[in-house]
Amino acid sequence: MNELSSSPATADRLVPVAAPAVAVDLAITGMTCAACSARVEKVLARLPGVLKAEVNLATDKARVSIRAGEVTTAQLVVAIEKAGYGAAEVTAHDTLAGDDEKAAARARRDFALVCLSAILTMPLIGQMVFDLGGGHAMLPPLVQLALAGPVQFVIGARFYAGAWKALRNGTGNMDLLVALGTSAAFGLSAWQALGAGGGGHSGPPLYFEASTVVITLVLLGKWLEVRAKRSAASAIRGLMALRPDKAVVERDGRLVEIAAEEVGLGEIVVLRAGERAPVDGVVVEGDSQMDESLLTGESLPADKAPGDAVVAGAINGDGLLRVRTTAVGANSTVARIIRLVEGAQASKAPVQRLVDRISAIFVPTVIVLAALTFAAWWFAAGDQQAAAVAAISVLVIACPCALGLATPTAIMVGTGVAARSGILIKDAEALERAHDVTAMVFDKTGTLTEGRPALSDIVAADGDQTRLLALAASAQQGSEHPLAHAVLEAARAQGIPLRPLGGFRALPGRGLQATVDGGALLIGSQRLMRQSQLDLQGLDERAAGLEASGRTVMWVGDGKQAIGLIAVADRVKASAAGAVAGLKALGVRTIMLTGDNRRTAQVVAEALGLDETHAELLPEDKVAVIRRLRAEGKVVAMVGDGVNDAPALAAADIGIAMGTGADIAMHTAGITLMRGDPALLPAALSISRATYGKIRQNLFWAFVYNVIAIPLAAFGLLSPALAGGAMAFSSVSVVSNSLLLRRWRPSGDVH
Repeated sequence: MNELSSSPATADRLVPVAAPAVAVDLAITGMTCAACSARVEKVLARLPGVLKAEVNLATDKARVSIRAGEVTTAQLVVAIEKAGYGAAEVTAHDTLAGDDEKAAARARRDFALVCLSAILTMPLIGQMVFDLGGGHAMLPPLVQLALAGPVQFVIGARFYAGAWKALRNGTGNMDLLVALGTSAAFGLSAWQALGAGGGGHSGPPLYFEASTVVITLVLLGKWLEVRAKRSAASAIRGLMALRPDKAVVERDGRLVEIAAEEVGLGEIVVLRAGERAPVDGVVVEGDSQMDESLLTGESLPADKAPGDAVVAGAINGDGLLRVRTTAVGANSTVARIIRLVEGAQASKAPVQRLVDRISAIFVPTVIVLAALTFAAWWFAAGDQQAAAVAAISVLVIACPCALGLATPTAIMVGTGVAARSGILIKDAEALERAHDVTAMVFDKTGTLTEGRPALSDIVAADGDQTRLLALAASAQQGSEHPLAHAVLEAARAQGIPLRPLGGFRALPGRGLQATVDGGALLIGSQRLMRQSQLDLQGLDERAAGLEASGRTVMWVGDGKQAIGLIAVADRVKASAAGAVAGLKALGVRTIMLTGDNRRTAQVVAEALGLDETHAELLPEDKVAVIRRLRAEGKVVAMVGDGVNDAPALAAADIGIAMGTGADIAMHTAGITLMRGDPALLPAALSISRATYGKIRQNLFWAFVYNVIAIPLAAFGLLSPALAGGAMAFSSVSVVSNSLLLRRWRPSGDVH
């Protein structure tokens, strides 16, 4: 007995209920590097009522988990603004088109600034190049000052604004490094230029070209970065484009064209040849084929007839369809996919936490290194100018941008191309875990098999097959199990009338108990018959023969004895064997867990070449097997599609749900395969490995860049201008490397 229910004191005890967690999405402006995103994260995390805050530098978005009633969105926005950044809530009405327009306007503005900065910088570079070639055509110092001034203080004003915000909050960021480095170069040169007078062409060395080139190249890098980020978000834009603006509906006997968001549930939508479906629904009239490739990754059109499901965004073929709406707006398949992909792109991978810790101390460390560099040069060489140039180079070349972009850009592109192939990844953590999978555990029905079993044999103890089928079908009226559908379909096909169902109770993993015509019925496994102490009437030998041929046998019993057997056959999916072979090629052990009988399970396992099989399991038994595998050191992925698979999906390191299955399975899983095709399983691991490989490459080069570049700058081997170019190139190269993931295809295993 449950202890709580047996204790009278418990009922009188008031247990406070925690406020429900709510996710709030915010668009952040003013962030320039990983130090900025880390700062915003800390500010949000300190607020009472905030459970978790994740800020994504690549998308300029924050996802904040809060306790409803303890903190408001307005308070989150105020906290971010106090930290020196801008924020606004992202609502369901915000469109990607609006974000695109803002990003495009920002890109145009940045490009104009880059061009203006380059025009003012070119004369300064030209004189330096001419001087290196043996010529002597230096511009007068005050002319150089006049050219560099607008670049430093007008075009470069954004760096001072960002640096001031950082200093005001007691932190450092990329803007602070750029502002310090270029101000030092400009200030030293301005002091020497004013001291040299206005008209002469000779005098002490000036470094105006260094400060202007750094600002120009950093702005150029930021412009290229924005363009690359927009390219990385192309998957979301493609999904958004799937939703047509208009829909043709039947109202009062007429066809009316209305906005797609105005279509109501249950309305009839008419799809003409070549049109995209504006809503989810079910075909009520017509025959056609529909291209669902952008949703499921399946290149072949799917046949559609009355009773078949239609998803928003699919393209109708050459037939006319009348579709009854089942989901609209935010509840449509496309909208749910977009939310999943956006959620994955906004989330933060565990490896990013290390980067965040490094970014938090990066800028202060660089400033200290620059000061030490200046002191060392001045002390060792006695050269104040050389000391200043080396210190400026250290400040300019060190930038946490590449570190901050390494992980989120790879995740953006990886989840985007996965979605294009019909693989929906719930979050960055699922993506990161999937690359380590060493054991793949399958449910059988609906995962490795079609999940549409058909009745194959009826064995009645008294020889009356029609009566047995009538009783079994009547009892199955209360079940959603695929085996129940097979029995009901067979009864309908034979025109057998169903009897009233008096009571129904599912027995998970074993079968069901029902009352038909006032009599008790048990339908399920042989184990259920034995547990209920029913006389098997010698049917066990016949059952063994059916199971040996790969059929699933349902026993039917009354209150005293077994009265017959009903066998169904469920075909193995055509791509299942290839999927198992593909997983083995990736070094993954393949295991099947099923509630079906041992003989039937063994037939399927041998046909597919599985490494290990466990049969006749209850849902809790599946969980126990998964826990054992994890205890053995394996990283376990569980693949299932039914309600009874949800506990096992949650128990595994990562759950993978078939998109054709139950909603609870998809909700529990970290990855969903939209078209329920096992062939996507090796593809899901492949894109995970490819994405994680890009993350490692990006982080390696970002770290190596700083490890090599900062000492070179400190030893005076890099001029400030070269340092600025290298810094800009580091961020662009990281984003560009991530974009290479767009070449990934499901058939290839990219590492």
